[in-house]
Amino acid sequence: MPGVQLDLGAHQGIRTVTRVVVEADGGSRGNPGPAGYGAVVFDADHRTVLAERHASIGRATNNVAEYRGLLAGLTAAAELGADEVDVRMDSKLVVEQMSGRWKIKHPDMVPLAAAARETAAKFRRVDYTWIPRAENAYADRLANVAMDAAAEALVSGEETPVLAEPSSSPSVAATTPAPTAPGWTGATGSPTRLLLLRHGQTPLSVERRYSGRGNPPLTELGREQAVAAARRIAARGGVAAVVSSPLGRARETATVAADALDLPVTVHNGLIETDFGEWEGLTFGEAAQRDPDIHRAWLGDTSVRPPGGESFDEVHTRIAAARDDLVSEFGGVTVLVVSHVTPIKTFLRLALDSGPSLLYRLHLDLASLSTAEFYPDGGSSVRLVNDTSHL
Repeated sequence: MPGVQLDLGAHQGIRTVTRVVVEADGGSRGNPGPAGYGAVVFDADHRTVLAERHASIGRATNNVAEYRGLLAGLTAAAELGADEVDVRMDSKLVVEQMSGRWKIKHPDMVPLAAAARETAAKFRRVDYTWIPRAENAYADRLANVAMDAAAEALVSGEETPVLAEPSSSPSVAATTPAPTAPGWTGATGSPTRLLLLRHGQTPLSVERRYSGRGNPPLTELGREQAVAAARRIAARGGVAAVVSSPLGRARETATVAADALDLPVTVHNGLIETDFGEWEGLTFGEAAQRDPDIHRAWLGDTSVRPPGGESFDEVHTRIAAARDDLVSEFGGVTVLVVSHVTPIKTFLRLALDSGPSLLYRLHLDLASLSTAEFYPDGGSSVRLVNDTSHL
């Protein structure tokens, strides 16, 4: 069968297996662009490669390629006679949709998911587990081989899918250098990339009033800003999840982007804006007039709380915990994080390992986009700050 190679090792003839591990991946260079998938079937101990499959599929999106990889892996497992399958993928979307926890909205995904479920029904049990990309290196390598073939075919004018040649030794993974951080940081591994999107305009932001735990809706301009940001992020592609502050202005902004990406919105309470306490709804001048000494101290000391509110030091602790949660749950993938000015500044401060003065000197526009990366070895970097080119 094209694109498939079985490794029977020392055993000759048909090998009977009952439980296998399937690892699958897929991707495109452009989203949509030259696309391909890879899948590998291991024995239950994850020591021996029983089958591998990879193929280019012409021009397609990342999600289509990932589903094609899953389908190929399940098909290979069925051909081996397995009756229990543990599927491991670094696509949060596919894992959550196949597990029944996320709805399938995009029409291109519906028939692929149906085909995967039909194939999965042949087994006594199929479990789906998300893994970081670094743990899916074998399938990722196969997918990249297939994407290379797809790119070559499209450049040469070959529009039909082209099957990638099977590798000569499926039991030995190719050794590739780990991706590194930009500059001279020396960080290694696949980072968790956070696309940090500030919510769109609200009535309080028009009037330049403190807006913390209150829940003003987006203005008409704010909704337009959310649409513009969503278009840019969807065109960029490669986003595995959308995570939002629980406040309405952030959730409304996140929902527009999530719909464009065909992803659900996950709410993380740690992403909420600073609690400005009794200053909520006041202008800068009104707060300074109401509590002159506290307001003056607050502007230079991150440990000072507004009356009945939250200090920037407390926000820092909260956002550091949220950062750890995101890196743990979405390690090695890109996540759209929709939040507020102080939490986003704090993410950037954490990535830069900078002091508290950044909070007072960095300006972030409404619906602006910034990017911070956090590596598994503890390294971090900032690639983008306050980009509003989509507005």
